[in-house]
Amino acid sequence: MRTGTFLPLLPLTILLLMLPMSLSSTVTPTDAAEPPESPRQFYEIRTYTILNSEGEAALDLYLKEALLPALKLQGMRPIGVLASAPQDENKQRRVVMVTPLTRPAQILSIREKLAADKEYQVAAAEFLARENENPAYGRIITELSVSMDCMKALVVPEGTLENSERVYELRTYESVNERVGDLKVEMFNSGEVPIFYATGITPIFISQTVVGPQMPSLTYLSVFPNDAARLAAWTAFRSHPDWKVLSAEKKYLGTVSRIDKYILVAKPYSQM
Repeated sequence: MRTGTFLPLLPLTILLLMLPMSLSSTVTPTDAAEPPESPRQFYEIRTYTILNSEGEAALDLYLKEALLPALKLQGMRPIGVLASAPQDENKQRRVVMVTPLTRPAQILSIREKLAADKEYQVAAAEFLARENENPAYGRIITELSVSMDCMKALVVPEGTLENSERVYELRTYESVNERVGDLKVEMFNSGEVPIFYATGITPIFISQTVVGPQMPSLTYLSVFPNDAARLAAWTAFRSHPDWKVLSAEKKYLGTVSRIDKYILVAKPYSQM
């Protein structure tokens, strides 16, 4: 979706069907029957709220042995599975699953294929049989977002998975309305991301929210060699001369009304 396009009042199913068409300059009847892939990526960012360690262990087993193998057969990769780090200051422990998509309608097709996947159904049977008195998690909070001009595709830097000390930071920037939300997107596209790289902040994806509980907003995930590097990078970013100039531009003042920040570590089976 291009910056400035918002469909907040439409039902999700209708929105998912419309988005691929809105991203194409021309749509023929054949295209409508089989929507072409978007030049951008979409991301399903799924957050499981964790109730206890036993439930998290059951969730890990389900994701590792049932869901991720089934999604791999559907060609879905890389999928990141990250959990709250010890230094994360949020009271609610969470497991975050990031799935890159080529078009929004894949959210629907994934579910349909899982329902027809007999191996998945067997592998997931014990987890899906859990009842009300024994939940594995509190809720699943799902966001659908689309990549931005500054980073049109997800990138996992070479050597990331080999570094056991790496930490991630997932940030969501809310805006008071769509107009200033688009200005924050413009700010990223106009020069904020090069300052990230110059100061040691390595983004994995950067996206604007299409559907989610915190709209209008943008969400991005970055990775650092360790937590000390994360802290040092943000200190360098805040003092970088280019950031001081960019952040002082009048039109960009007040574009963020709230920031949610989560410090995360990778699950052993994560592909990010």
